[in-house]
Amino acid sequence: MADPVPMDTSDGSTAGVIDATDPPTAADHAAPHPPSDGDGDNSDMADTAATGGGVSMLLPPGRPITPQEEEEARLAIDLLRGDDVAGRVEAANKLEGVAAALGVERTRDELLPFLTDGMDDEDEVLAAIATNLRHLLPHVGGPSHASHLLPPLELLLTVEEASVRTEACETARILADALPEPIYRTDYAAMVSRLAGKEWFTARMSAAALIAAGYKRLGLGGSVEDGTGNGSEQCAEHMGHFAALCRDDAPMVRRVASQNLGTVAEAAIEVGGRAAVDDGMGDDGEDSSSLVVGTLLPLYEELAANTQPDSVRLQITENCVALGRAITSLQGDEASVSGTSILIDKVLPLVVSTIDDRSWRVRWTAASKFNDVVGSFSSLPGAMDILVPAYEKLLQDPEAEVRTAAALNLADVARCDALVKMEGGPPGEDGAENDDAEDDGTRVKVAQRLVKRVTTLTEDDSENVRAALAMVATELAPVLGKEETIAHLVPPVLLLLRDATSEVRLNIISSLAALNEVIGIDLLSQSLLPAIVDLAEDGKWRIRLAIIQHIPLLAKQLGVEFFSEKLASLCVGWLGDDISSIRHAAAVNLKELTAIFGAAWANEHLVPSISEIKQHQSYLRRLTAVQACSMMATAMDPAQARVELLPMILDMATDVVPNIRFNVAKGLEQMAPVVGRSAVETQIRPVLAMLMEDLDRDVRYYAKQTMDAIEGL
Repeated sequence: MADPVPMDTSDGSTAGVIDATDPPTAADHAAPHPPSDGDGDNSDMADTAATGGGVSMLLPPGRPITPQEEEEARLAIDLLRGDDVAGRVEAANKLEGVAAALGVERTRDELLPFLTDGMDDEDEVLAAIATNLRHLLPHVGGPSHASHLLPPLELLLTVEEASVRTEACETARILADALPEPIYRTDYAAMVSRLAGKEWFTARMSAAALIAAGYKRLGLGGSVEDGTGNGSEQCAEHMGHFAALCRDDAPMVRRVASQNLGTVAEAAIEVGGRAAVDDGMGDDGEDSSSLVVGTLLPLYEELAANTQPDSVRLQITENCVALGRAITSLQGDEASVSGTSILIDKVLPLVVSTIDDRSWRVRWTAASKFNDVVGSFSSLPGAMDILVPAYEKLLQDPEAEVRTAAALNLADVARCDALVKMEGGPPGEDGAENDDAEDDGTRVKVAQRLVKRVTTLTEDDSENVRAALAMVATELAPVLGKEETIAHLVPPVLLLLRDATSEVRLNIISSLAALNEVIGIDLLSQSLLPAIVDLAEDGKWRIRLAIIQHIPLLAKQLGVEFFSEKLASLCVGWLGDDISSIRHAAAVNLKELTAIFGAAWANEHLVPSISEIKQHQSYLRRLTAVQACSMMATAMDPAQARVELLPMILDMATDVVPNIRFNVAKGLEQMAPVVGRSAVETQIRPVLAMLMEDLDRDVRYYAKQTMDAIEGL
């Protein structure tokens, strides 16, 4: 075994040694190492690890290495060379500590080449390296030396495992943000260009993501030379790479390019401004197409073609939203007829085409993103006359999943301020208006047109569609106004309240606040009662729990008189439910009702029933009575709590069941701050003293805990 190499510290003393002379193993990575210069002064870390030579740890001047740092670094290096995958992952997660111990020079000259040579490792190890590589920037000398991190990063960006590439891409973005402009435009941009031209498709997938992330910086940092919005030669080069990736032979590459097309379009328009959108005159006097018209729109159309796989076409809607958002953002200061024409004539047809796509997943994506579509295009003249019929077609899609996604967007689409034609007939097969229907030129709010679809959706065969509708239907009320709501929205809401599925009834009850603000609750109160009773007795305990949690809101809407007559007894009845969570929620509910209607109402409608429950033969029911009393007391004024509830709690301190007695002790801790110091001294303290002498140790424990708590009052 070779002698370990001593480590020289800054003061000339020998701080310690690191013995790295273990024999090499198969895990030492088979990548060839460059030959040594032969002068004996450039011992490489990777060479040392492979040959079993000693590794000396040199630190930056000014701070000697500590024994702990030395040991941790040595162990991490040994683990990286070991056979155990978990050990190599652990070592990879300690790269920052190893780099700190090695110092700047040896990190650049030895650690990073060592990592670069070991890129044939397991995916878990590579993912850990990709994650921790971003933390090494301070340890290579800062941003000005960040280019040393790019070689191992470039290899990680080509790995087949997606999780490794994902982490490597994130690391690349973080490092790119820290790079000085010269390094970004030379080393980093060159790395991205190389990835875009590599033979293996995984490198091109990474390139598509990185071009999208870096295009804006390339353009804004360069000089605009030709007025086309390209920004610089580098910017134009990267756009060419991205266009090639969008047309790549590998569908996996086209998928990633499609996912990033919207980002590239937004960046290109932000960089080029109006020049990126409007056609102009070239240097030769010929008409010159803008970047959007000449480059981006053809990519949009090609990636939206039916010949593309579903995974590529899935991005159509989101990409169109991004382009629409970018172009309409120019309309304020740089109004552009070309931009409006592009969106109406080229982009909107792509959005509408997704409505009839053969893949339900593409249609589902369009339905789920339709609110974003409306936000990007609604300001364009005539756009909503195209989009609303398309949206109505989504509401009638053959697939229930698509109808559900569309229904969830109903309220958001209906809030659009644009006026549209009143529907003259059912939509045609292309999703547009039926031209044969009579059109009197009347224009109405989008909500006034869509509300007529609500009744149809209440009869949908899928309970998921009806449940989604119930979540959002009442949000149309503020847009429609009182008269339209009563005439067109209340009837389908009443149908939903009588739906056979409990989730539908629960969703409509949960969303009544918006409707109540517009028309009040009187029109619905008689229909609400049977729906609430049905949900209160539902066989699914989570449904019962959900309706209990909505009772306080309903109480505010229904008013004290109706609630007292119809629902007060139901709320007390929940205290006897077989499910513990329901009983606890019922006790919390009584506390909130007491806060809403007042202590006098609680004494009249709740306390007598609770008094009966505390005599119940089941200790679980009596336990619920204790919890209800202690919670309700916190919502009462001191006099009412002291007179009505405290005696009930104290009376149960002699219950035969220890669980009741120690819950009495816990409840008294809640009530003590409410009932006042006098009641604590004369009524609560004696009972606690008795419980502290109880035969059951749990009772004694909680009694002592409460006694200690009230000492501070």
